[in-house]
Amino acid sequence: MTDLSASSALPAAASAPLTHNTAIDDAKPRAGNTATLAQLDLGQAMQVLAVRAPAHAPEWADWLAEIGFLPGEAVKILDRGLPGGDPLVVRIGQSTFALRRAEAACIQVQAPHDPEPAHG
Repeated sequence: MTDLSASSALPAAASAPLTHNTAIDDAKPRAGNTATLAQLDLGQAMQVLAVRAPAHAPEWADWLAEIGFLPGEAVKILDRGLPGGDPLVVRIGQSTFALRRAEAACIQVQAPHDPEPAHG
């Protein structure tokens, strides 16, 4: 069983005041490019590409997968807290979570794939 102690800060983070800031990082994902979840603008619809946990917290990969951050899942940032944009209010699939920017930076995202046009 995975130790979920890293999630103990999430309920307290979820109560932080929120504001409608734009993305803090300058690098913005464009079609065909990848970025991290922490770099997205509010409301920008993306898909999870991969999760890469930092060396100091390898357990984050398992924890993020357990709460739904899996390749192909739809994801977007709904809001950012103050000060400094922490935490992020993130929508993954049908669930909403508060993530620290450091956790969101582990999640690589890409623009959703356009469905194939119907022939017929």
